[in-house]
Amino acid sequence: MHHILIVEDDPHIADGIRFNLEVEGFYVTTVQDGPAALEVFNAQPGQISLIVLDLMLPGMSGYAVCESIRQSDSHVPILMLSARTLTEDRVRGFNVGADVYLQKPFDLEELLSIVRNLVARRTQSRGDESIVPKRAAIGDEYRFGEAVVNFDTFEVSVAGNRMRLTTLEMKLLRYFVEHEGSVVTRAELLEEVWGMPHTITTRTVDNFIVNLRKYFEKDPSHPRHFVSVRGSGYRFVAVGVDEE
Repeated sequence: MHHILIVEDDPHIADGIRFNLEVEGFYVTTVQDGPAALEVFNAQPGQISLIVLDLMLPGMSGYAVCESIRQSDSHVPILMLSARTLTEDRVRGFNVGADVYLQKPFDLEELLSIVRNLVARRTQSRGDESIVPKRAAIGDEYRFGEAVVNFDTFEVSVAGNRMRLTTLEMKLLRYFVEHEGSVVTRAELLEEVWGMPHTITTRTVDNFIVNLRKYFEKDPSHPRHFVSVRGSGYRFVAVGVDEE
């Protein structure tokens, strides 16, 4: 049985989410603050299938909890909940390692759909021996621009500087590499990378593209590798658009 940890200081919200997740067949633990969340998580290494994490917590913010978890586990899916609506709040959430940022008040069916798909993705990734793209790999490494990526070991360096990407960021990068030169839509990325139905409306994809540009582009405001295609989606260009 999949174990979900809910970190939410509002008991009404926590109880409502817990009840519905238990109906779905999940085993659920609820805590009301960050230190308690870290205690539960660290006491059961590798056993938590997903974390539903409120942002506004007493004493220790959801940002700090997420960042602490990501220092030891880059794989566990984290669904961040917040009443904050500003773009910088979402970007900060993704920067510290959230997989999905869902605004309050949220639609319960959307939350349950996201949870089901994140848990399924977690299960599938555990069964994969490797996420290396077979037709795009060069030996054990893939190179573009100043980046060197090893999809087997999750080692990434840009201009000689080592970087740490989350599992989902690596999966998104892999998808772009596998479809190098092709236009991929947001709906396609939601379905193929996040495992979510395209009917879900989220800016998650755009925020993750911002992260990839920050990691790999010399000038993120003028991207050469992760290029926007107006009205369609994105295109990955290994050699850079102005080098073609």
